[in-house]
Amino acid sequence: MLDSLIFPDDTSTVKSSVAQPVFGGTGGSRGSDLSRAALTAFAPVAWGTTYIVTTELLPAGHPLFAGLLRALPAGLIALVITRTLPRGAWWGKAAILGVLNIGLFFPLLFIAAERLPGGVAGTLAAAQPLVVAVLAVAVLHERPSAWRMAWGAIGLSGVGLVVLGPAAGLDAVGIAAGLGGAASMALGLTLTKRWGRPAGVTPTAFAGWQLTAGGVFLLPLTIFAEGAPPSIDLPAALGYLWLGLFGGLVAYVLWFRGVTTLPVNSVAILTLFSPLVAATLGAVLLGQTLGAVQLTGFGLSLAAIVAGQLPAPVRRPGTFPAFVTKEISR
Repeated sequence: MLDSLIFPDDTSTVKSSVAQPVFGGTGGSRGSDLSRAALTAFAPVAWGTTYIVTTELLPAGHPLFAGLLRALPAGLIALVITRTLPRGAWWGKAAILGVLNIGLFFPLLFIAAERLPGGVAGTLAAAQPLVVAVLAVAVLHERPSAWRMAWGAIGLSGVGLVVLGPAAGLDAVGIAAGLGGAASMALGLTLTKRWGRPAGVTPTAFAGWQLTAGGVFLLPLTIFAEGAPPSIDLPAALGYLWLGLFGGLVAYVLWFRGVTTLPVNSVAILTLFSPLVAATLGAVLLGQTLGAVQLTGFGLSLAAIVAGQLPAPVRRPGTFPAFVTKEISR
C-alpha cells in the first residue's frame, strides 16, 4: 500500500533491486536516476530536522528512548502493512543491516551529539561519503574513484564551513562516537548495496525489517541506560510522531529503495543534506546567524551533492586534455 502511494509507476518495488549502473545501460535513463535521487534525498532532509525537534519538543535526557520510538513502532507498522517476513539467510542479513543502519548508529549519534557541539558532530557525520568511497572498493570491488573522493572531501569541507565555529570544542569519546556512527551507517549502506533487496520484497517491507531489528537492538539498551520512559506532553507527542512517521518509516523506505537502485556513492553524498538542513532550520527558527563563510560552505556542499549524481568524466584512451591539445596544435 505505502509503496504504491510513494512509487506508483516504479516496477522496482516488486523486483529484486541488485546494484545497477547509473545513467544508461540496464540501470535506467538519466532522468529516472535523478528523480530517484531526488526522492532518496527526502531521507537526509527529514533526518536534518532531528536536532531541532529533539531540542525544542522532546524531553531532555532520553536520546535512546527517542531513537527507540523512531525505529521500533515504524518497523512494526511496516511489517503489519506488508505482512512480509525475511526468509532463510535474510533473517541474519536483516538483523545485521538493522543494527548497522539504525540500532548501532542511533546511540553513537546521540553520544556524539551530547559530548560535542552540534557543528563538530555534524562534520564528523558528513565524513560518511568518504568512508563509503573506501568501502565501495573493499566490499563492492569497485575501482577507486578520484572523482568521488574529491567531491566527498569538498562536501565535508563545505559542511565544516557551515557548522563549525571558533568555539567548537573537542572530546575524545565524542569524536570516537561520531566517527563510529559515520562508519557504522557507511558499512550498513555498503552491505545493503552488496546484498540488494530480495526478489518480490517491497521497499516498505525491506525498511520494516531493518527498523524492527534496529528497534529490538535498542530496546534493552534504552531500558538499561535510561530506565523508565519520560512523561510525554502534546509537543513531545508531535515530535515523536514526526520522527517516527516521516523521519523513520517514510524516510527509510525512500532511503533503502535509493540505496538498492542507485550507485552507492551517489546515495552516500546525499547525507550532506542533513547538517545543511539542521543549520538552515537553526537560522530560520532559532535566529542563528549564517554569514559569508557559512554560505560559501553551503555552496560547496550543494555542488558536491550535484556532482555526486553525475558520472565521472571519462577521457578516451590516447586523448589529451584540451589545454594540451591546444599547445600541440601551435
